[in-house]
Amino acid sequence: MRNVMVLVAAQAILGAQMSLHFVLGGLAGQMLAADPRFATLPITMTVMGSMFAAPALAGIMQKYGRRIGFFIGTAGGAGGASISAYALWTGSFWLFCFGGFLVGIYMSAQAFYRFAATDTASPEFMPKAISWVMAGGLVAAVLGPQLVKITNDMFSVPFIGAYFAMIALNGVGVFLFFFLDIPKPEKPSQDAPKGRTRMQLLRTPKIAVAMICAMVSYSLMNLVMTSTPLAVVGCGYGTNASADVVMAHVLAMFVPSFFTGHLINRFGAEKIITLGLIILGGAGIVALNGVELGNFYIALILLGIGWNFGFIGATAMLSTTHTESERGRVQGMNDFAVFGMVTIASFASGGLMNATGASAQEGWTAVNMAMIPFLVLAGGALIWFTLQGKPNDDPQT
Repeated sequence: MRNVMVLVAAQAILGAQMSLHFVLGGLAGQMLAADPRFATLPITMTVMGSMFAAPALAGIMQKYGRRIGFFIGTAGGAGGASISAYALWTGSFWLFCFGGFLVGIYMSAQAFYRFAATDTASPEFMPKAISWVMAGGLVAAVLGPQLVKITNDMFSVPFIGAYFAMIALNGVGVFLFFFLDIPKPEKPSQDAPKGRTRMQLLRTPKIAVAMICAMVSYSLMNLVMTSTPLAVVGCGYGTNASADVVMAHVLAMFVPSFFTGHLINRFGAEKIITLGLIILGGAGIVALNGVELGNFYIALILLGIGWNFGFIGATAMLSTTHTESERGRVQGMNDFAVFGMVTIASFASGGLMNATGASAQEGWTAVNMAMIPFLVLAGGALIWFTLQGKPNDDPQT
């Protein structure tokens, strides 16, 4: 329980930098970039940084323990925010993108909080542990956008104060991990089972389906959320309105976490993932029906709830598929794939938003229409898995 509480606090405090960065990354990119189609590239670089950091962090945590990996994450967050602030001061778009890439190291480390919550949990408590840690994002959901508002006019250079706040968040949050007490994995003996190879793991139906659903849930959330500040401001509502919409969205991402674990235990991960995909589809329908401020709020709230059910369900599903010796391999492979897909979605978001129509409304329509094939992919994978009769995918012992 102690470890879960530490991870909840880390999600709450350190996690605020991600909602802050996602509110401002696209707007700052639009201000700095010569071509508006590259406006969301700084956020894309953040997700790309997460993608490349995931396998390395997984290996480090498997060998040296969770705490070292999380320290590396805070160093990446603070360093990336420092470079981003300097880039804003000098007006350098590409340096701002590099700062975003380093912030991605923190984003990758944060993604491992949910896995760390299961390390010392019983099988019955695992879904609840994941949910509780994700629920820590409620504080982050409020804190990040509020920091945007507080710091927005603090300096003559727009947005720079928010990145100074990010540096401070990492400075405070790093001390939390001294209270983390997760045993370092024992070094396996030479005759210990090596576990399945990556290809064997990928050929395991339950692992493949869990990864696909996690990839789709996270990438669709990122696709739409990345464009939201651009769409809200483009439709005439202002930066503060975009911060409020994103805050409502991030709250919706984490509020369900108080009961998602219970729902998974009662109904099974597959059914909760299915519900999540349906809600994600509902978010797209609401967004396509207008650009009133109410449409933005409702669509982004549904987007957050759908992500919560889809992503936490997929994480819980994946957590039952591997042995301890396979843990780092599976988790690193999963997050590399997830953030790889999110990288593509993030980059596509800016292109769809700024290059598919003459107005912000047309770009917003294109973004939401792009959700359809991915929802079909994840839904099809779940149907296929169900029709297989749930083959025995228990991890090797």
